[in-house]
Amino acid sequence: MKIFLLGYMGSGKSHLGKLLAETLNYKFYDLDEKIEMDHKAKISEIFSSRGEIFFRKAERKALEEMIQLDDNAVVALGGGTPCYGDNMEIIKNAAGVKSFYLKQDIQTLKDRLILEKDHRPMISHLVTDAEIEEFIRKHLFERGFYYNQSDYIIDCQAKSASQIIDAILEKLR
Repeated sequence: MKIFLLGYMGSGKSHLGKLLAETLNYKFYDLDEKIEMDHKAKISEIFSSRGEIFFRKAERKALEEMIQLDDNAVVALGGGTPCYGDNMEIIKNAAGVKSFYLKQDIQTLKDRLILEKDHRPMISHLVTDAEIEEFIRKHLFERGFYYNQSDYIIDCQAKSASQIIDAILEKLR
């Protein structure tokens, strides 16, 4: 089985994915890290030097490779992965894949992303807290259509990592 974690940047996909993989004794993969390894460059460098279209093509290739894995695995997708092309359809129709949307509230996302702004190409140009919040609101509205197609939606608001992991494990039973 492969468990794909979806959600907006800053929702905890990588952090929770590592914990979930450890709990289940599965391998853990971070799609963005795989892309960085494949292209020997940071995501921000790929965006700036090769552009978003190149990145999305690389992301699609990496997604297909994750779907084809033979091992049990937890995969943290990039925030935009399900929202481009027919990626969400591929995820939904893949045999042995369960998808989980880690739904986080806007205030928590904003608080987390302000701290990571310089490492996030999509928001690195934003200056004020209000601009970041407006960007998140707009993006979540656009991306919600895709995220909400996940097999399961996990409400992460005001929950600890262990509570979120327990909620995922409950859905897997």
